[in-house]
Amino acid sequence: MPHMLATDYLTHPAIALTLKVTLLALILQLAAGLPLGLYLAGKKSPAKTVVEIITTLPMIFPPMALGFFLLLVLGKNGPLGHLLMEVFAFKMIFTPSGVLVAVFVVGLPFMVKSVQAARQQMDGTLIEAAATLGKTRVQTLLKVILPNIKGGIVTGLLLSFGRSVGEVGISLMLGGNIVGRTETLSLAIYNAVFEGEFLRAAIFSIILTVIAIAVLLVLNTVNRKRIPGLGM
Repeated sequence: MPHMLATDYLTHPAIALTLKVTLLALILQLAAGLPLGLYLAGKKSPAKTVVEIITTLPMIFPPMALGFFLLLVLGKNGPLGHLLMEVFAFKMIFTPSGVLVAVFVVGLPFMVKSVQAARQQMDGTLIEAAATLGKTRVQTLLKVILPNIKGGIVTGLLLSFGRSVGEVGISLMLGGNIVGRTETLSLAIYNAVFEGEFLRAAIFSIILTVIAIAVLLVLNTVNRKRIPGLGM
């Protein structure tokens, strides 16, 4: 009987939704975080300071408060939400798309900061050598910069994934915690405890624990390869 219950829980819609939005958000975080991190790694300017503050804000800002502000912007009466409804008849709030936005927002800063740090630690003479050899900016990016910061990119992806898969606050505000539709794995744990389904909550918690440990182990392996002798 417990085995059958565990099997039922492992096929719960919250698991599929969490993996789907997290992996899709990971692609978007890479697409947005890589250029942003490279941009912020250059010489400082007032514009870059503003961009860095906005990008980093989700790391320290209370999730519920940030979710509320996003709700005001993306809601049907918000400027962006109203525009999406009028032009594309697309509703963002209380849909899986809202959960995707929440997951993307919380994970993006980790991708940006990892790429930024890796680029700033890179030996600048390599870029100068590429320019001396007549390489274009695109060639320098593809053949010099990206290979030298790949460790930072992998670290950013791992940290973004680890943070995104456990997101609660913003997902609750933008997704609405609708069971079977916008309920993520973390929200499913809360709902299970609230309903007295402690076995379900335990299984979901174990799944998140396994994911967290896996991320830490891979991250430790990546860092150990980048810096020999570095352990957990």
